[in-house]
Parts: sequence; C-alpha cells; structure tokens
Amino acid sequence: MSNTYQMDRRRAQPGLPPGEVAVPGQVVVSMAEIAESAKEGLLALAVSTGLQVMAAMFSEDAERLCGPQGRHDPDRAGYRHGSEAGSVTLGGRRLAVTRPRVRAADGSGELHLPSYDLFSSTEVLGRLAMEKMLAGLSSRRYPHGLEPAGQAVEAQAASTSKSAVSRRFVAATETALAELMSRDLSGLDLVAFMAGGVHFGEHTCVVALGIGIDGVKHPLGVEEGSTENAAVVTDLITGLRDRGLDTSKPILAVLDGAKALSKAVRTSLPSRSFTGVSSTRSGT
Repeated sequence: MSNTYQMDRRRAQPGLPPGEVAVPGQVVVSMAEIAESAKEGLLALAVSTGLQVMAAMFSEDAERLCGPQGRHDPDRAGYRHGSEAGSVTLGGRRLAVTRPRVRAADGSGELHLPSYDLFSSTEVLGRLAMEKMLAGLSSRRYPHGLEPAGQAVEAQAASTSKSAVSRRFVAATETALAELMSRDLSGLDLVAFMAGGVHFGEHTCVVALGIGIDGVKHPLGVEEGSTENAAVVTDLITGLRDRGLDTSKPILAVLDGAKALSKAVRTSLPSRSFTGVSSTRSGT
C-alpha cells in the first residue's frame, strides 16, 4: 500500500474575501495514519481522512495570511506565531486538535483562521443534544447515541458528559423558545386556533397552536402559569396579536373545555373573529 494518497486540483484562487475559508488545491493524505481506522469501518476511515484534510485547510489559511513558509512577503497580513491547542466539533463531541497561530503584521493582535472558526463552532452540539433528548435519549446515555468515529477519536472525545449535554440542551431549548415567542405571525392564514394547558409538576403551560388554510399546523406560543386562569390565556392571545396574528378573519377556536380558556378567547378576540368555540374535553 502506498504511504500517501494525493489528490491534485488547481491551486486555490488567491485574494479570497476576508473570513472566507481557503480550500487547498492539493491534499496529501497519509495512508499509514488511516490504515488502522480502515479496520473500524468506512465512517472511521472517513473521519481520519477528514481530520487530515482539516489540518491542511488550517495550513492553507495560514499561508494565505502569511505567504509561503520560508519566503518573505512584504504585503503579508500576518506572520506565523507557532501553534496552540484547540478543539473542533465532530459528530456531537469535541475533539482536541492543534492549530497554527497567526499574528497581525501591524501588531494589532491575533488573526483568526476562518477554517478553524468554522470547525470549532459549537452550534451543532446544542442542536444534536436537543434532537437526541427530544427523541427520548437521556443525557446520561448521550454518548451511546453518537455515530462511531473510531477508537482514536473516542479516546480523545470531550463534552459528552451528562452535565455538559444538559447545559447544551437547556441553552438550545432556551434559544428555540425565544425564536418561537418572537416569530412574526402576520403571514399566517389560519382557519383554526387551538389552546390547552399542559401540566408539569406544579406549573401549567398554556400552549397555542394554529392550523392554516392548507392544513399545516403552526406552533404559535406558550405562556406559563400556576393554573389555566383567564389572565394567563389573555396574555397569550394578546402576545399573539401583537406579533401580527390576524384576528379580523373568522376562525374556529378549539379548546380543552376549561372555562378560563373559553372566557379569555371570547374576551380577547372580537366576536367576529371566531366562528365558534369547540371543546375537546369529554362530557362538555
């Protein structure tokens, strides 16, 4: 087996916009380094190869900023300043890597490597944590739900502990809730409005759901309270209206039978805005 595998392409075009990731025109992959990974399957092989490609992208960014190593470039934006430990996101885990350091030629400070900024982003960690936990996987068993990336990667993996996953889940759900509660509703054409209480211990959340003319369901908002009282529901409906929900058209209100919900809907919405109030609770 050859010691290296070389992929030849045209050299990356110079003069990329600041912050744009530089893609090397040529990457040399060491087959000796990925031989063991190949024994663990295609995914482990792909990960091992990808890490080498990522390191080449780091070097390409550094060369774009500093010029070719060993050659003086009077127009360079920075100069090499050794390397330091860092970490990147890989399949729901953090992995330690070594990255080049580049200092600005004018002495203004450290220059970022766009490729490192791309791969070190933690956004995907929160998204994966939320997806897996909403699918029923506990934070304690989170590592068991990750795709196998090879023993070498697993031995160095970080940010998969129960506490780390829980923190990311909390942060991701807070972001998702904030986006839900601030979303513009003016573009929705609803034919039905559903509201009901969901109980979590001593707390009650009143949830609003809209159904469009095309049958698509749209989560509208949620309001927390101790009970399904009229004030909580009124605040919820008022918030929806402030966010652009059109209440001038006839709409069917479907409730769970609680008197507070019915009262709040009739009080907060104009009488012409709903065609009727339907209860989903048996016996009402």
